Amino acid sequence: MGKIIAIANQKGGVGKTTTSVNLAASLGVLEKKVLLIDADPQANASSGLGIDVENVAIGTYQILEHSNTPKEAIISCSAPNVSVIPAHIDLVAIEIELVDKENREYMLKQALESVKDEYDYILIDCAPSLGLLTLNALTAADSVVIPIQCEYFALEGLGKLLNTIKSVQKIHNANLDIEGLLLTMFDSRLRLSNQVVEEVQKHFSDMVFKTIIQRNVKLSEAPSFGESIINFDATSRGATNYLSLAQEIIKKNSN
Repeated sequence: MGKIIAIANQKGGVGKTTTSVNLAASLGVLEKKVLLIDADPQANASSGLGIDVENVAIGTYQILEHSNTPKEAIISCSAPNVSVIPAHIDLVAIEIELVDKENREYMLKQALESVKDEYDYILIDCAPSLGLLTLNALTAADSVVIPIQCEYFALEGLGKLLNTIKSVQKIHNANLDIEGLLLTMFDSRLRLSNQVVEEVQKHFSDMVFKTIIQRNVKLSEAPSFGESIINFDATSRGATNYLSLAQEIIKKNSN
């Protein structure tokens, strides 16, 4: 049975999409069957894997509307063993359209029932907000990975996200776990980066992944070529970091 992991943080620019794309690709290279769901209207996870988002006919929007099944939306991409349910700018409208629907927080969960058993991991790249889209992802997920940037305002907003997770656990999804906090954009030369790592590890000890994603030029370049870091430059530090994260998650979930 597939494990559904949401990658969420309402702050933008913390490495959510980079993590979604490259964790999916790394799990794929490690011979896990992966489905990546792009639940962000910006559709960066889709374009980051070489999908032409302008021509997406069926994607996350239709899945949430229940007008199409996930099977009809799934497409293959440049990463081995990875399939994608892409996003489209239309997804912006879904929050308004779902507002009056009954069980609106459960639309994604219900849709994924039909494909859950066909994958080892289903990753959901969330939008940078705590709206209905992210709520659907957290309600559908078994666990959540929270990327945290090693920068000055790193912990700002984290309390809000953890409170949201608590209320989702209370109301919609009692089984939602925190898979881990992932430190991203780490620069060992900066004292601030090292302070953030210490601070997060001190406050959240066991919840923090051992793997830290370092700042890496190749990581920023890969999306413009429509490739994951694994395809773009498998020897780069970014690729090594994400493979290490994938191994950590596999190990954690095989116990």
